[in-house]
Amino acid sequence: MFGFLVAFGAACATAQTAVGGPVTHFADTSMFKPPAGQKIAVIEWEDLECPACAHAFPIVHEAVKHYNIPLVRYDFMIPGHAWSKQAEIDARFMQDNYGLDYATEYRREVFATQSRIASQDDLNKFTQQFLQAHGGKQLPFVMEPKYLQEVQADHNLGMKLGLQATPTIVVVTAKEWIQVEDPMQLYAAIDKAKADLDVTKAAAPVTSHHIASTKQ
Repeated sequence: MFGFLVAFGAACATAQTAVGGPVTHFADTSMFKPPAGQKIAVIEWEDLECPACAHAFPIVHEAVKHYNIPLVRYDFMIPGHAWSKQAEIDARFMQDNYGLDYATEYRREVFATQSRIASQDDLNKFTQQFLQAHGGKQLPFVMEPKYLQEVQADHNLGMKLGLQATPTIVVVTAKEWIQVEDPMQLYAAIDKAKADLDVTKAAAPVTSHHIASTKQ
């Protein structure tokens, strides 16, 4: 059974924890925070040609659905992968034009079909079949540069982080981040983050405010 391994870094104000392995010494963890207004979130870096990412995908999505917490997803292009960049660009186009759920389903089916996609041509055929089967949609003849720029921006952010592998999965709160080395431990990591938030809330000092009344 995996335990929780804890370390504290002087360069980072938040507690660093890992589940199922040692803490990765990321170069810049300033991005490890939930979206505005959220107390907890899962951040994931994935590559659509990565078999480990394909394994993690359904686990991550079921977990965030179960806990009703946001998933912040980033693309990270692995050098040497033949078609993942184009798949990520296509997914970005679908998200902007056909909605997040549509693009998520595309990613889900790419991962499920991953072992049968060996080349750019295979990907193009798969994508056309997906579009026809899901509402008869189309990709543009010439893709706008902004989608490549978005994918590249995610990749650059991963390089700034010092990303070492995909998938990289991190549960984040305002006070700590928990790296999940084994996707099967994601539920345990979220439970730990929620428990830590409850402890922090319970330990917060109670402040008494005296409101003076005025009489006319």
